[in-house]
Amino acid sequence: MDNSTWRLIISPPSTGAWNMSLDEAIMEAVTAGSQPPTLRLYAWEPACLSLGHAQPVADVDLSALEQRGWQLVRRPTGGRAILHTDELTYSVCAHQENPLMTGGILESYRRISSALTRGLEKLEIRANADNHYGLPDGSSLNAAVCFEVPSNYEITANGKKLIGSAQARRSLGVLQHGSLPLSGDLTRITEVLKFETSAERTSAARRLLDHATTAETILGIAPTWENAAESLKQAFQEQVQVELVESPPGPAEIERAHCLQIEKYANPVWTNRI
Repeated sequence: MDNSTWRLIISPPSTGAWNMSLDEAIMEAVTAGSQPPTLRLYAWEPACLSLGHAQPVADVDLSALEQRGWQLVRRPTGGRAILHTDELTYSVCAHQENPLMTGGILESYRRISSALTRGLEKLEIRANADNHYGLPDGSSLNAAVCFEVPSNYEITANGKKLIGSAQARRSLGVLQHGSLPLSGDLTRITEVLKFETSAERTSAARRLLDHATTAETILGIAPTWENAAESLKQAFQEQVQVELVESPPGPAEIERAHCLQIEKYANPVWTNRI
């Protein structure tokens, strides 16, 4: 399939289980060659806490999550917990032999990060994709909050993490997705995670604000979801040097996503497996 033409999917806000199901269904279709490489831009409704593939569900205060009407889902990718709300989420699905994905995880991270950084520039945000990070003071190696700790080639602005990403490789397919917080209080996530004391919760919230940020905090005004999506679209075309053609998921992808939603992402067996 022509690697110079990619599909662009602009999805309406959806539940956490559906978003993860559709990402995986798209990756499978792209890997099989039935669909072109795909950039998908989407949002979450209602707010949803997502856990990394290997993160213990014991990190979550389930009663606090239920009280707020927020959902819980386990991602197919690694990393730590993210509260998805007031954000733009992207996913990139391609075959491992696609030029964007060759050279391994870090090299593909670097290429995708260059597009994300360019997209932020279009929003008038100066950002960096640095190579190596240490843990913030007071953090543990298994800190539950994703945005507390930048990873290689993740995006920072003003010295704070702005876009968090994670990648999964299955068979010959690659899925990378990540979150750009547009606005809101980042410390909300600490309300639904478990801490032994209220002092530890307060400390975690303080560290989070010290090491993570939103587009609104940087710009003084929150960009609209549509403006952020258009900026990432244009940047992806320029940096990856592909043409994006907007097209919805195919019937087979929708059917597969419905199956994945029932069997996996909305299934407590998957969510609570660790």
